[in-house]
Amino acid sequence: MPAKHAVVNTDDAARYLKRLCKHFSHKIDARWDNSQGRLEFDIGQCRLRAATAGLELYCEAPDQQQLDQLGEVVASHLVRFAAGEIDAVHWHTVASPDA
Repeated sequence: MPAKHAVVNTDDAARYLKRLCKHFSHKIDARWDNSQGRLEFDIGQCRLRAATAGLELYCEAPDQQQLDQLGEVVASHLVRFAAGEIDAVHWHTVASPDA
């Protein structure tokens, strides 16, 4: 399954994690606590973790097209919620365990 990962530098990782999860929980299955979260979309899933380095994002989807779409949805919401603190999310491809 294709996957991508990003670490977004911010001192407010826990706040953004909670805000993203709470926002998406109105339409999808979303679970979270103060340090981690999980978003279950029809096209894939995204795990979030508030770390000292910032907000870590890890997304998986059945194919690359859905993964790209999932990454864009999560990133666009995060950038909007961060109101100028975060300009973009820089994704990195994660090697498949089957490769």
